[in-house]
Amino acid sequence: MLKNLKLIIVVCTGVLFSSCDYIKTPENDDALARVNDNYLYQSDVIKHLPENLNANDSIAFVQRYINDWAKQELLVNGATQNLNEDKLNQFDALVKQYKSDLYTNAYLEALINKSLDTLVKDKEAENYFKTNTSAFTLNENLIQFRYISVTEDRNDLKDLVKSLKRFNETDKKTLDSLSIQFKSYALNDSIWVKPAKVLNKLPVITNANSAELLKKTNFLQLKDSLDLYLVQIKNVLKRGETAPLSYVRPTINQIVINKRKVDLLRQIESDITKDAIKNKKFEIFN
Repeated sequence: MLKNLKLIIVVCTGVLFSSCDYIKTPENDDALARVNDNYLYQSDVIKHLPENLNANDSIAFVQRYINDWAKQELLVNGATQNLNEDKLNQFDALVKQYKSDLYTNAYLEALINKSLDTLVKDKEAENYFKTNTSAFTLNENLIQFRYISVTEDRNDLKDLVKSLKRFNETDKKTLDSLSIQFKSYALNDSIWVKPAKVLNKLPVITNANSAELLKKTNFLQLKDSLDLYLVQIKNVLKRGETAPLSYVRPTINQIVINKRKVDLLRQIESDITKDAIKNKKFEIFN
């Protein structure tokens, strides 16, 4: 593709500028278009040309690129000629500030990423949770549950029900060893989830019987036209109660890391200023 790139652009520009001779830069870079004193060169287009385009698509891309470039240049030239000086100065100041912000933010982000500790230990997360418990009030219900989906004609159905309800270590191992036989299942009941997710996961749960999900330690045996669903509710937290730490841990981690980032940013800015003063790169004249 790259071998034919120059030829494609030459063909494009030959169609668009058949009456024009190419203008050469000191680097022998062909000029493809001109708006007043500004030129668009072949190299400007090449670096934006998408890969894996066929010849026709490449020609179309180059044509669009040249036209878009020309329109932008004409509009900028029109603006510089017709806007008043105060407005132009205002825009120049904004551009300068934007460039400064881009450089500054990129540099600070690199320094922060190099030094920032993103590991939040359990003890730190627990302390933050205890100190800010009121900030973690649930605005929705949560449940912990486990379930298996099987065919109704299984000979060991009673044993499965017993194991799913009791769920001691032996039961866990038994159910896990049989899980390949289940239509679907979820045995990790330590995770807190929204009831809506259960409705999406288990089609047998409907709006009519969804209230059963909010009854702590409730056992549900439901069936549809194909399968039997055995569902054990382990625990329930209602809206207005305090969220469990495990559920809000990702949020706490992010809060702690963001606070570290702010503190580190202040330290970096302070150190840069102190270092500049120490090395006589910065001074304030009285």
